[in-house]
Amino acid sequence: MRIGPIDFSIVLLYLVGITLFGVRFYRNSQSLRDYFLGGRSAPWWAIACSIVATETSTLTMIGTPAIAYEGNLGFLQLVLGYLVARVILCVVLVPQYFQGEFYTAYQLLEKRFGLRMKRAAALVFLLTRALAEGVRIAAVGKVVSVAFGTGERASIALVAALTLLYTFAGGMRAVIWTDLVQLTLYLTGSFAAFFLLLHKIPGGWPEASYIAAAAGKFHVFDFTFSLTRSYTFWSGTIGGTFLTMASHGTDQTMVQRLLAARSEGDSKKALVASGVIVFVQFALFLLLGVMLYAYAQHAFLVVPGGDTDRIFPEFIVREAPAGLTGLILASIFAVAMSNASGSLNSLASSSTFDWGAGKGETPAQQLKRSRLATTAWGVVLGALGLVRWGHVLEAGLTIASITYGGLLGVFLLGTWNRRANQTGALIGFTAGIASIVAVRLATHIAFTWYVLLGTIVTLAVGSIASHQALQATN
Repeated sequence: MRIGPIDFSIVLLYLVGITLFGVRFYRNSQSLRDYFLGGRSAPWWAIACSIVATETSTLTMIGTPAIAYEGNLGFLQLVLGYLVARVILCVVLVPQYFQGEFYTAYQLLEKRFGLRMKRAAALVFLLTRALAEGVRIAAVGKVVSVAFGTGERASIALVAALTLLYTFAGGMRAVIWTDLVQLTLYLTGSFAAFFLLLHKIPGGWPEASYIAAAAGKFHVFDFTFSLTRSYTFWSGTIGGTFLTMASHGTDQTMVQRLLAARSEGDSKKALVASGVIVFVQFALFLLLGVMLYAYAQHAFLVVPGGDTDRIFPEFIVREAPAGLTGLILASIFAVAMSNASGSLNSLASSSTFDWGAGKGETPAQQLKRSRLATTAWGVVLGALGLVRWGHVLEAGLTIASITYGGLLGVFLLGTWNRRANQTGALIGFTAGIASIVAVRLATHIAFTWYVLLGTIVTLAVGSIASHQALQATN
């Protein structure tokens, strides 16, 4: 073991404590409305924190500093798109989710197009979310192998099992309130890491900023228009806007939190507030990468196997004092468990309402089936976490971006084209996803453009196919 007994105790205390805290919500999760929507009782600020904790993962916390370490602050251009998208969603999609008693995003598609479209969208969500979450869980293994000097499988199994336990028991209430605790913990850990680096660099911030500026690390904006570069102003703001419109407006993991708000107004406040927190958070993670670069100019900084995703955890294990190492490692675990719990609950809700017929079942039987679905998805995510995914942050974003264009496109088709029908929507949806798979395999177009391109194809093909279907019936 590479960390000391004090740090190990802190990590262990966190893992046990957060699990017990989540399990205590079992008594408040005895109906489907409680289990999947938290009884719609959570305040907007708690939901905002839950949204942030859910879109943040271990791969974000270790992958974002790696991006700045290798490059600069250009990733913030993508985060600008995250902010723009939230405002658009408050106008376009959020109001529609409060025009009925919805448990999933795809029930809105059923209302507009029919059962087949709902199930097609839900199936794509289930597959995409499971794969993307597998990447995120795999990132935990990188941290644990650095911290404990052991293999990754046992740690992945432990995190998956504990997260499954409190999500199974406490449902959405457990997810939201444990998210709040975990957000507080990982932001505290990240700020602590920043000040530790500041202390370790000779000359402090003036020296760090001088080194970073000389290396172009503070460069943010790149106004070059390119379809093959991931982080430019155009791919960031435009691509980031469409990526977030899809992730926060059509992905059940995020929409479920919006649906858990007390009202439409609270849902909008939570969504916008989460954007502000996310911007601050990504700026902090990127600055950690810049500081690591400056530190590396004065001291030997190990890059295990040339994998820059391991730089941040490696620094923490080697340089942080006893106690602080445990806090920061616990915060990395917190990110992983927060993300996994939200994914488990959303995967179970979509399985239950979008694919599980359950006709004639009593509420107790439906709740039992929902918890069984949570368990099944916990096993699946744990297994996917054992797969080797490469550079974790971009791997996770790329997987999601391939299908998000089709999902966003079909939602916008139903919103903007009143003459669109289920046949056209299904054809457009399929064409949108197929087009991005082709783009991924046959071109070098950056993943930040995938959602925009997929949305355009889905809207265009869906509109044309709907028109032709209407003509065929007349």
